[in-house]
Parts: sequence; C-alpha cells; structure tokens
Amino acid sequence: MSTLGFLKGTHGLLLGAGVLIGSVGAKVLTSDGAKRVYVEAVAAGLRAKQACEDTVERARAEMDDIVAEAAYLNETVYSVEDEEDSTSDTAAETVPAKA
Repeated sequence: MSTLGFLKGTHGLLLGAGVLIGSVGAKVLTSDGAKRVYVEAVAAGLRAKQACEDTVERARAEMDDIVAEAAYLNETVYSVEDEEDSTSDTAAETVPAKA
C-alpha cells in the first residue's frame, strides 16, 4: 500500500484530526490564559516549598532545643554521678599493692 493509499478513507481523516488537535492544542498551551494558569501553578508550588522549609526549620529548632537541654542535663545531673564513680575507681587505683 502506498503512502497516498494510506491517506485515503478513515486513516486520512484521523491524521487530519490529529494534526488539527495538535495545532489547536499548541495554540491553547501558548495562550495568555494558559500562561496565567502556569504562573498560578508555579506560585502555588513555591508557596508549598516555603511551607515545607518553614516546617523543617521549626523541627530543627526543636531538635536544637532538645539537644541543648540534654547536654545541660548531662552536665548538671549526671556529672555528679560520674564524679562519684570516678572517685571510687581512682581510690582503688591509688591504694598501693602489698608485696
């Protein structure tokens, strides 16, 4: 079947409809109305990105607070217990062994 034979009948109509839809689609996608829709979609995406960044920043601040409180707790409360343990260990080491 030749190329011209293929374009006869319904195949030719389908090809023509496809070209027409593609041309109209290209015009619609490049129109001012479509551009406004694209701008709004990108703006919404940027707002969502900013909201995510704010949430991550708040979570980091909370984690920094938790780490700071834990470090303070280790320095104040648990250092007393560590000092008692270390003094008992060093006292046993300083006792001279009998020969």
